[in-house]
Amino acid sequence: MQLKVQRLDPIFSKLPTQAHPTDAGLDLYSSVNIDIPSGCAKLISTGLAIELPSGTEAQIRPRSGLALKHNVTVLNSPGTIDEGYRGEVGIILINHGRTEFSVRRGMKIAQLVVKPTLVVEVAETVTLSETPRGQGGFGSTGT
Repeated sequence: MQLKVQRLDPIFSKLPTQAHPTDAGLDLYSSVNIDIPSGCAKLISTGLAIELPSGTEAQIRPRSGLALKHNVTVLNSPGTIDEGYRGEVGIILINHGRTEFSVRRGMKIAQLVVKPTLVVEVAETVTLSETPRGQGGFGSTGT
């Protein structure tokens, strides 16, 4: 399966890479230098656009190292890129840390995971089937 990637910024964009052959995600890199103040979120440019394979979506996920070491993560995690989108891939990072975080060109900022999608038909109904769980949610199984 092929993921087509277009460099919108031929100088500073970097193609997604897979650190290990069996990794689920591709590392995404910043194409800009930007500082994220404590408690703030910023849209980070990758300088890339993608064409997903038919029947797939891309999920943007945080990098565990940024989260653990710097309290920086993807705000809308996982972010979804639909198959038909052809604009720039941007990453919304939020700094939960106590100090400003500096993003630098070429820095790994997120992961991109390509997943299959299902096409469903919405069918309105007046009743739903019964299950053992029923409507239990939000802590209904204990602490």
